Amino acid sequence: MRIKRFLLLFIITIFIIYPFNAVAASTPAKDEVIYTTLSSSGEELDMYVVNSFEVKEPGEFVDYGEYSSVKNLTDLSDISNEGDEVSFTASEDSFYYQGNLDNKPLPWEFSIRYQLNGKELEPEEMLGQDGHFKLEIESSANEDVDPIFFDNYLVQISITLDGGLYQNIEAEEATIANAGKNKQVTFTVMPEQEENFLLEADVTDFELEAIEITAVPSSMSIDSPDIDGVTDDFETLADATAEIDNGVGELVNGITELNSGVSSLREGSGDYQEGINQVSDGSDELMSGSQSINRALQTMKDSIDQDVEAGDFSTLQDGLKQMAEGLKDASEGLTELQQNYENAYQAVEDAIDNIPTHQISEKDIEALVHSGADAEVIDKLVETYEAAQTAKGTYQQVREAFAAVSPTLEEVSNAQNEIATSLETIADQIAAASEGIDIQEGLKELQEGLTALSDNYTDFHGGLEEYTSGVEELSHAYQDLHNGIVELEDGTAELEDGAGELHEGTTELADSTSDLPDQMQDEIDEMINDYDKSDFEAVSFVSEKNENIQSVQFVIKTEGITKDEQEEDEEVAEEEKSFWQRLVDLFK
Repeated sequence: MRIKRFLLLFIITIFIIYPFNAVAASTPAKDEVIYTTLSSSGEELDMYVVNSFEVKEPGEFVDYGEYSSVKNLTDLSDISNEGDEVSFTASEDSFYYQGNLDNKPLPWEFSIRYQLNGKELEPEEMLGQDGHFKLEIESSANEDVDPIFFDNYLVQISITLDGGLYQNIEAEEATIANAGKNKQVTFTVMPEQEENFLLEADVTDFELEAIEITAVPSSMSIDSPDIDGVTDDFETLADATAEIDNGVGELVNGITELNSGVSSLREGSGDYQEGINQVSDGSDELMSGSQSINRALQTMKDSIDQDVEAGDFSTLQDGLKQMAEGLKDASEGLTELQQNYENAYQAVEDAIDNIPTHQISEKDIEALVHSGADAEVIDKLVETYEAAQTAKGTYQQVREAFAAVSPTLEEVSNAQNEIATSLETIADQIAAASEGIDIQEGLKELQEGLTALSDNYTDFHGGLEEYTSGVEELSHAYQDLHNGIVELEDGTAELEDGAGELHEGTTELADSTSDLPDQMQDEIDEMINDYDKSDFEAVSFVSEKNENIQSVQFVIKTEGITKDEQEEDEEVAEEEKSFWQRLVDLFK
């Protein structure tokens, strides 16, 4: 009796010290594969899960899931299914069991639509028909399911097309591969994406096998690609845009100088125009005075004999002195006119010389066009550049005519001074003659001198007439040139504004492309991070109570649209009829 009590106490102590371990201390690693059948239109029909365990130590284990029924797929031992607990005993090996789920939604919703010859039909209505076939598959998130699967799983949709029935297959976003005599069309849905795919083909005797859909974790690690070559190209682009910006900056400086020179040109041209107009306006007075001098000389020559006979030389003397004073006044006017003209001419000369002589080639213009600058601004740049060069070239051609005006005025003024001096000398000689010198001899010399003076002055007057006509023509012609210079200044002002805007644009472009390689690398890294799910840890689809989950995969399949399946459905429907229904059918 004591021995029995001792043994009983020993056993109790053992159980106290070492608790009964009906369930293994550690949950074995588990994989879940969810098999789902969809209708041909995408509605969920049924679902079951194959659970597999890597058992390292034999024992009794508990798994969780609200299954409508369970089935041991490993051996013939029973498994318990009470509430959401599934209990089973497993030896040191792999263990599999199937759990059927009712009304458990997938993480994705699939909508599948069929068209034949442009008309949407139920798939069963299309069996055996010919025409142009369209299949549209829409994949979207199921908002009623934990988004962890939608956010981290890669979905592949595979459609097998019989090569004998389908021709001219088109599916822009799919991979099309040969599978024996068939074509395998595969669409891919990235994590966190909703897609709408379209497949088109010409079909004869329509049938379509089941559409297969798999969803697995996108857990592969994506390495950043080697983009050194690309970044080098972008660096070259950044350098090129910086050079364009520098070139445009230099162009802006040149245009600013051009505009400044053209402004000076306009001011000088205005002064020159005013001077040449004054010369032209004074030409009539000059010609009138010269004509009066010419007539006076002729009158003096004709009337000198009468003055000698009268013995009164005072009138002749006074007339000569007045004529000399008139010539001196005219000479002073011409001298002042020559100085004003010289100042105006120098202003025009400086302004024209200030126009830059930069040569802008067609290649430079083409580079500007390809820089993305405003085409209207470029056209203004080219038009203004050409106008400035034309004005400069035109002036070079007429420079000699402008330069000849000032010396001519100076020569005329000097000639008038010399004539005035000669007249004063003659007047003085007449005065001396009247004091007892041989008057007849003096008058004879005077008459000869006046005759020569009158003849020479007639020639001078003719030359002066030609000169004033030329000045008048020059004044009218220069008005057009001045108007062109005014328009040129307006154009260079607009050009300067446009070039400034262009420089702002190229500077912005250069700034935005200066760090383009780094921006591109950041964008690539961000895209890779969006799809790199290497840190994803699997969770159970069946129950959040399940732990130590290695992987969860989804295998989804639609019903096939084939004649064999239609016949099988009819046979099943026939088998489901009662005896009396089949008996009645015999008499129909």
